[in-house]
Amino acid sequence: MPEITLPHNWQPRPHQRKLWAYLESGGRYAYEIAHRRWGKDDVALRWTGCAAFERPGSYWHLLPEAAHARKAIWSAVNPHTGKRRIDEAFPVALRKTTREQEMFIEFVNGATWQVGGSDRFNTLVGSSPAGVVFSEWALANPAAWAYVRPILLENGGWSMFITTPRGHNHAERMYKAALKMPGAHAEISTATHTGIFTPEQLEQERLALIAEFGEDFGSAMFEQEYHCSFDAAVMGSYYGAWVAKIKAEGRICRVPVEPELPVHFAFDLGRTDDTSIWPFQVPWRAIHVNGFHSSNGQDVAFYLDWLWKWLQAHGAKLGKLYLPHDAKAKTLASGGKSVQEQLVNGVEKDGQRIPGVGWDHVEIVPSLSVQDGIQAVREMLPRCWFDEACDVDDGAGFSGMEALGQYRREWDEDKKVFREHPLHDWCSNPADAFRMLAVSHKTQKVEPPKPKPRWETQLTIDELIARRTAKRREMENA
Repeated sequence: MPEITLPHNWQPRPHQRKLWAYLESGGRYAYEIAHRRWGKDDVALRWTGCAAFERPGSYWHLLPEAAHARKAIWSAVNPHTGKRRIDEAFPVALRKTTREQEMFIEFVNGATWQVGGSDRFNTLVGSSPAGVVFSEWALANPAAWAYVRPILLENGGWSMFITTPRGHNHAERMYKAALKMPGAHAEISTATHTGIFTPEQLEQERLALIAEFGEDFGSAMFEQEYHCSFDAAVMGSYYGAWVAKIKAEGRICRVPVEPELPVHFAFDLGRTDDTSIWPFQVPWRAIHVNGFHSSNGQDVAFYLDWLWKWLQAHGAKLGKLYLPHDAKAKTLASGGKSVQEQLVNGVEKDGQRIPGVGWDHVEIVPSLSVQDGIQAVREMLPRCWFDEACDVDDGAGFSGMEALGQYRREWDEDKKVFREHPLHDWCSNPADAFRMLAVSHKTQKVEPPKPKPRWETQLTIDELIARRTAKRREMENA
């Protein structure tokens, strides 16, 4: 085999050198927010090629969705050379096996590399990767990092996050955290700083986007894609404006559980997808959202255990568990019993009995169209107060408020319009569970609070006269 130097026939461009130098020096946590055409994936592929021969192991390159990984990375062609990008980064002479169907490469030293989706991160070959690239991280499922992080921590592996912004979501939050993290690389690289495009080219692109998508959408896309703005609106978002309004009005704060009211739980169920849960109470003329939880790949025993512990920790009494209409059919693996039956009757787990909640505490939410459910959420949001736990990552990699703010309509690239249905991604399950909340809270009959008793010394003269007059009339009519 001829001698091959890595990276093969490539040098980082000036704007890429800071990131490349960090990786060459042994950096293990790189966070690069950069504009379109910066060469983010190119740097990631070249570095992975070097890393695979420095330390044989499994390496992953994750796009937001597995369905897009083939087009964006595996089959992508460098327009400057006419060659596939993976062939430039990973010369064929260094490979032992190339499996086109699986988008998988095994190198001659035993290391492996695979392209996949962060929506299906737990299906990739090799359970302990030594390095992972999260491409277009702002659009990806944040739970993928929650899954990978402890693996890399244990084996000393590295991670690289490359993306352009998509509003105020997990990508911005993690970038801010990386700025304070010792030993991390965190950088925002805009088109005005790199010099890849001339000012005339940028202005031409801005006008072209406005002509193609309209003033609002086109301008937002330009700010987002070229100036790396987190403030650009998430176009097509169902609740983005409402989430911003709720934050501005201070309605994300400490919302303690009211002990005299029951706590209800709105569920959306999944096993391959996330299961999401919103605990809530319905006081007079308000909805108190007391928290948020999301987990992946768990059984009913896990959620029952979580439920009882949550109630105990908050000193709360159980109300209703509101389940989607398919809870009667879904099993989440327990002897063929439906989720509804398991939640009602309880389950066995590791030799222990986890009690169920009983039939009185489980209710199936009426089946509504997605659009009707979304409208129900919009009508409810002005009355909602969210506990600060809803805006904190509880281990899933994202917060409930981030998911609501990012929930959006699917974009039709061919017709340049939004489709009528939502995009199915990591936001879907939390948003679906919140729709369960919006529909179910209306079933609660809430009594207005009784006025507190007042002593005569607290009454006005008019109130005192009225009270004594009423008592006199009661005595006369007795």
